[in-house]
Amino acid sequence: MSTPADNAPAAHSAGAEESRPSLAALLLDPSFWADWASVVGLIGLVIVFGLAQPVFLSVANLQALLLAAAILVVLSIGQTFVIATSGIDLSLAAAVMLGAIILGLVNAGGYGIFIACVLAVLATSAVGFLNGLIITAGKIPDFVVTLGTLSAITGLGLILSGGEPTMIGSTFLLRLASGSFGPFGYPVWVAIAAVVVAHIALYHTRFGVHLLATGGQAESAGALGIRTDRVKVAAYTISGFCAGIAAILLVARIGSAEPLINTSLLLNSVAAVVLGGVSLFGGRASILGPVIGALMLTALVNGLTLLNVSAFYQPLAVGAIVVLAALIMRYQK
Repeated sequence: MSTPADNAPAAHSAGAEESRPSLAALLLDPSFWADWASVVGLIGLVIVFGLAQPVFLSVANLQALLLAAAILVVLSIGQTFVIATSGIDLSLAAAVMLGAIILGLVNAGGYGIFIACVLAVLATSAVGFLNGLIITAGKIPDFVVTLGTLSAITGLGLILSGGEPTMIGSTFLLRLASGSFGPFGYPVWVAIAAVVVAHIALYHTRFGVHLLATGGQAESAGALGIRTDRVKVAAYTISGFCAGIAAILLVARIGSAEPLINTSLLLNSVAAVVLGGVSLFGGRASILGPVIGALMLTALVNGLTLLNVSAFYQPLAVGAIVVLAALIMRYQK
């Protein structure tokens, strides 16, 4: 004769099976599609563009697509850390411009490409640190601070460069832009390294726990002893650091330091984070999601270009997808 204790495991197993949703229920659950929107969107774009233009799925085009996405992936990682704290960095594209200008001027001054790259990253990291310091010490909204630094950095970049591009002839940058290791170009490997490091920092360090706690509920995190101001300053510094890495990749790609802000870098970095399911209210973040979002945006532009769709319509398509992603986020658990 069985006892209640004997039946307990069977009852627990039956309860677990009953609590597990069926495939049909899962597919009808809006939160499921919200969580996997970027993956579904990327797969959908690949299928549509692959059928409409077979060249899209060629090895050469896919490699070019990944190279084009590398800069956006790096920037999206930096933006993710900031948005995870419920903030936003509007100065990101301007920081990239400043980093590129400093790289060009230092290299032109004869100090060497390696010193130029280090100083460029230090300068953009300093911009991020300054953003975080003003936001936390001054208790000023991040939108206002980073909007102000966007304008200030733009002016500083124009003053330093005189409004003129600086040509950079560097063997190191040439190899970085055109060289490859295995199936991927060097910029892709740089992006992969950034993804791995960021993933470890977010999910396997105390800093990552504190970051998400700060974004989720800053007051409660502070009550638990988390130094939320330091966490925010660190997040903006990381964003600035990523802008410096992106500046190096950008200069290597175009061969010059241009004193022009590529606003699409800023808009697409935010768009990739939104598409990746990162909460704009903080406390919820991932690294893989924004990476997929960046790939999705790059694939969209690449596919439309192959289909000879006018460049005027491409921002419209990107904007529509971002708005749709924002609506989908309402259903996230």
